[in-house]
Amino acid sequence: MRVLVTGSAGFIGFHLSRRLLADGHEVTGFDGMTPYYDVALKQRRHALLARHNGFAAHIGMLEDREALQRAFAEAKPQIVVHLAAQAGVRYSLEQPEAYASSNLTGTFNVLEAVREAAPRHFLFASTSSVYGGNTKTPFAETDRADAPLTLYAATKKAGEEMCHAYAHLWALPTTCFRFFTVYGPWGRPDMALFKFVAAIERGEPIDIYGAGKMRRDFTYVDDLVEGIVRLMGVPPEQGKPVSAADSLSPVAPFRVVNIAGGQPVELLDFIATIERHLGKTADRRLLPMQKGDVAGTHADAGLLRALTGYVPGTSIEDGVRAFVEWYRNDYAKANA
Repeated sequence: MRVLVTGSAGFIGFHLSRRLLADGHEVTGFDGMTPYYDVALKQRRHALLARHNGFAAHIGMLEDREALQRAFAEAKPQIVVHLAAQAGVRYSLEQPEAYASSNLTGTFNVLEAVREAAPRHFLFASTSSVYGGNTKTPFAETDRADAPLTLYAATKKAGEEMCHAYAHLWALPTTCFRFFTVYGPWGRPDMALFKFVAAIERGEPIDIYGAGKMRRDFTYVDDLVEGIVRLMGVPPEQGKPVSAADSLSPVAPFRVVNIAGGQPVELLDFIATIERHLGKTADRRLLPMQKGDVAGTHADAGLLRALTGYVPGTSIEDGVRAFVEWYRNDYAKANA
């Protein structure tokens, strides 16, 4: 198939694009190469993708509608996966305007391009952060998600609602998938695993918020990609729910799906796993929870299983081992 992936130089976009290319698909990547974190890391990801004849890269911002339209015109995509966004919970407290610009205006521009291209399936990357202040666990797609704790979460929930409107108005089969703390090789330097490993390797203390008692439904990146790839082949059909727990809209070919294993891990256990694979002990600095943090995330993966027959299952032990190996054998050497 012909697939257009926004955010192709990002952590998840790179992994998804590489998988699609390995499976024989044509991939058009669109990325702004923003300096939110190390641009050289993004460029290295794109360079690896460019080794495939089936990859075409477009550099541009989501806010540039003409650049998006050019990419769509050249790609003629049958599937569109919109991963590009201003990410990061902490950063949304420092630079909120970046979230309004990229996640709202940018997503609107993508939706307009999708409306004109009319692909067979549009997939939008959302986040477990939309569950916000919900106290019921595990989080199910049919739960209300209208108590966001950060602007980041609010913009991603707004993106879901925009997608629903376009799915209804233009009969666009649309799936919004909610990620849960994705980690793995080629990850973002601003995320916990990367920060912990880098600090421990340098002999520096690590900041552990919530005294390490927070729990997260960690999802290994290859498992996430497997879930996305399987969902690509299951476009929603209005009036055809797969189960009583389906989030399928009654008025549009639209649904939301959690992609996670449903096995939350306490942060202190996660750190202990990192220490084992580094062979080093962290200098731990316990701090109170930060503004916008949630005590725990826990996904109900039943809908993903019903749709695809798949649920993420890579253990924290195996996932952290793979990241440490990549960090030491690739990233650290490239940045020595």
